[in-house]
Amino acid sequence: MPGEFSEILAEIAGFRAVAPDLRELQEFSVEIMARRLPRYNWVGFYMLDRADPQTLVLGPYRGASTEHTRIPVSQGICGAAVAQEATVIVDDVMEDPRYLACSLETRSEIVVPIRVRGKIAGEIDVDSHTLKAFGQPDRVFLEACAALIGEYLATHPY
Repeated sequence: MPGEFSEILAEIAGFRAVAPDLRELQEFSVEIMARRLPRYNWVGFYMLDRADPQTLVLGPYRGASTEHTRIPVSQGICGAAVAQEATVIVDDVMEDPRYLACSLETRSEIVVPIRVRGKIAGEIDVDSHTLKAFGQPDRVFLEACAALIGEYLATHPY
């Protein structure tokens, strides 16, 4: 994993040890990613609604505001990541019919599921204004971030 990713992951892991709740951990995570990774133009969390597990609910994020505060798991790239139970990388969102347009500037997206005890609880969503912005290093980094959040949730239910 490239140095910058390793450093950010270590900082998130360090904060996780003292985070008072999930929201604070998510706020810390999106802030550090948005600040230190310039091509991560929108970084946010969507968590499954505990009252309606077929709906993702927007949590802390950094970037342009979005009207997509609740997304059915049957829609969008965010929904696809839950349905497929796997990371989804889209090199060009304009070529993917699943894309729910949030910003006219968005060109690529990566969505990484967060698992708690093997079950999906939410996801990390990152958009970039650059085509093909996300590769294997981003996948490895964001999957490691998702694992840290999932481990936290295993002992700190939201």
